[in-house]
Amino acid sequence: QVQLVESGGGLVQAGGSLRLSCAASGLSFSSYTMGWFRQAPGKEREFVCTISWSGGRRSYADSVKGRFTISRDSAKNTVYLQMNSLKSEDTAVYYCAAQVVGGRSYDYWGQGTQVTVSS
Repeated sequence: QVQLVESGGGLVQAGGSLRLSCAASGLSFSSYTMGWFRQAPGKEREFVCTISWSGGRRSYADSVKGRFTISRDSAKNTVYLQMNSLKSEDTAVYYCAAQVVGGRSYDYWGQGTQVTVSS
């Protein structure tokens, strides 16, 4: 079955960096757009960024633009989220998700990894 497994979360001071990873299995990785989302306590899940199946197109939420970078390694079936200049408002559970190319919604979700930024 399809599995998306996030890792790399943790506690970091404001201004610090973290790199999240999401290892995908059970799917044809190159056929999927990959995305990162996050959900803070008491808030709805929100879009963070996405990367096309080829890696050629990326888009970011305004709140993370210039600080976060999404990338993918097809040889490892893994998508990454490099997070720099972290702020307390970045504290959330981060989820990766996979959307088949041409699809209208994300088909698969990971279990999430906690990121806590202390001020």
